[in-house]
This record gives sequence, structure tokens and C-alpha cells, in this order.
Amino acid sequence: MNPLTDNELHQLAMTTVGKSLEADGYEFLAVNSAPKKDPQFVCTKDKVLHFVVVRHVRYPHNPNDVDAELMDQVKSHALKFKAKTYYAGVGFAHAADYDKPLTKNEPYAINFNGIKEI
Repeated sequence: MNPLTDNELHQLAMTTVGKSLEADGYEFLAVNSAPKKDPQFVCTKDKVLHFVVVRHVRYPHNPNDVDAELMDQVKSHALKFKAKTYYAGVGFAHAADYDKPLTKNEPYAINFNGIKEI
């Protein structure tokens, strides 16, 4: 049994959010895939700059819970660039049994409700 690492989960979260942004018509200016190097996505849509912070959690934690202090820091930075700030929380759980650990080569469930403007 090979458990998924936090870095692997972060990369899965980045992929999930990136595909969603792309499908919604965002254009990427910069992508920082390192965990906790914020924001992870700097993009534009309709000539507006957007900063997107990506965080992942494991079940039973709620991916919609926002770290208010972190988001205040990112929002302060974004205001200097006249950018909008978003939070993208992505939750992961073992698909067959949410209480089982996440492992490689086993299915997992994703809880992602889109980006949330801060």
C-alpha cells in the first residue's frame, strides 16, 4: 500500500482547478505549482487579472473552509495589481470508503465546488 503524499495530492488539486479555470475561459499568465507558494494561478479573463489560491484537504476536512488570514495576505497583494482574489479548495477521499487512506492505484473521490471569490 503506497499512500498518496501531500505533494501528490497538491498536484491533483492543481490539475483539477487548472482544468476548471481553462474550461471557464481563463488564460494563464503564471502557474506556481509549489505548495503554499501563493497564488498558484495568475490568470486573466475579460481583461481582468485573477489570483487563485489552491489548497487540498483529506476527508473528513471541508475543502470549502478558507484560511482567512492567508487570504487577507493574498488579497492585499492582489490589490496592488488590481486583481481579484479566489480560493479553490479541493477535497479528496478514498472512493470506496471515505475513512480508508488514499493510496496510489486506487480510486479516489474529489470534492471541488469551483473557485470562491474572496
